[in-house]
Amino acid sequence: MNTLNKYLVKESLIPFLLSLGVITTVLFLQFLIRAIDRFLGKGLDVWIILEYLYLNLAWIIALSVPMSLLISTVMTYGRMSQDNEITALKAAGVSVSSIIKPAVFFGGFVGLILCLFNNFVLPDMNYHARLLARDIYQKSPELTIEPGYFINTIPQYSMIVRDMEGNNFKDVKIFSKYSGTEQVTIYADKGKLTSKDDIIILDLENGEIHEIDLEDYNHYRRIKFVTHQITIPIDDLLLNRNNESVRTDREMKVSEMIQKIEKNKEYMVQVNNRIKTVLDNNGIAWSEDLDLETVLSSIEILKEDSKQITEEKTYRDDIPISEYEIKEKLRSFNNISRQLTNEFMLISNYQKTNNKYMVEIHKKFTLAFACLLFAMTGAPLGILVRKGGITIASALSIAFFLVYYIMLIWGEQLADRNLLDPTFGSWMPNIILFIVGLVLFFLSDKQN
Repeated sequence: MNTLNKYLVKESLIPFLLSLGVITTVLFLQFLIRAIDRFLGKGLDVWIILEYLYLNLAWIIALSVPMSLLISTVMTYGRMSQDNEITALKAAGVSVSSIIKPAVFFGGFVGLILCLFNNFVLPDMNYHARLLARDIYQKSPELTIEPGYFINTIPQYSMIVRDMEGNNFKDVKIFSKYSGTEQVTIYADKGKLTSKDDIIILDLENGEIHEIDLEDYNHYRRIKFVTHQITIPIDDLLLNRNNESVRTDREMKVSEMIQKIEKNKEYMVQVNNRIKTVLDNNGIAWSEDLDLETVLSSIEILKEDSKQITEEKTYRDDIPISEYEIKEKLRSFNNISRQLTNEFMLISNYQKTNNKYMVEIHKKFTLAFACLLFAMTGAPLGILVRKGGITIASALSIAFFLVYYIMLIWGEQLADRNLLDPTFGSWMPNIILFIVGLVLFFLSDKQN
């Protein structure tokens, strides 16, 4: 490393450490203010409180490192530009790319460390922080529910909810774990989770229970309910407490999320096979690549058959059928139609869950790679503004980081909803940031 590179790295290191300390402290104090109510009146030991704050420090560091790198880079090169050091280096024949190169290498090194931190340290600390928060909040154990993810801690059932506020949730779907003989699906508009003594109580409102015999699809039962209650012994839940499957995406390493994705794909294959069996038994053609259009068209075929039976008293090939056969056919078609709808909804939920895992996998790398891009963007930005003050550097850096983070969340949400490819949705902010960095680089290179 030559003298110039050593000087530039040294000039960047101290502002980075100072910025990291200040931003981490600010974010930590904001979190502490929001979390203080959780400790009041709990009679907690001081060490428990300190442990909780320490565990939550992980996600704060993961957020503050890229922001600190951007601020320190703008500050360093802004000061050098203001003191005419950049002008002197250009006059000595040093190119802008050579001036910026040490900052990019430093950003890449910090990004590599952050990538390892995000994959090996952050998931475990997030996981233990949530477990500790659960113990602080509640005197008795409860279900670990994350909206948009399958909950597998309920004996004999898998559950997924769209939204949750406290112990109340909306749009809940409960599926019986595949036993090979019977499939039970429960839908409810609203629900509430409470605990009493040694049981967990799920109170559901305004929903339906669908039961079908997987060996004979004619045996189908639908039950509408205003209220429905499911009781779960806490002991049964405690058996699953140490199971890795209880972890959410932000509490898993990349390898663990890949395993979950593969497991969900296996479940999707099982459901696909059941759908194909139904279609075969009813003489409905299907393609190898079974998709939503195939299922919807199959349902339309069943509806047309039902219409023909009802109006013309015939079935396909204009074969007359009796009143009893009409009723049996209609009942069978309705049951099969509901079953196809339920099965495809199950596949869609598995796909959305896999998308969430894929987004989180990419995010562990995109945030780390953003460190290199922030250095690539911050250096020419500092040269252009010619101001090294903390106010200017902080304002510009925070503005850049907020725009980046908003795009990151926006891409993540679109990918979670299956509206955007998870890879593109996760890397889109970095692509835009790279383009902005190139534009700033060319502008700073042309500056006298």
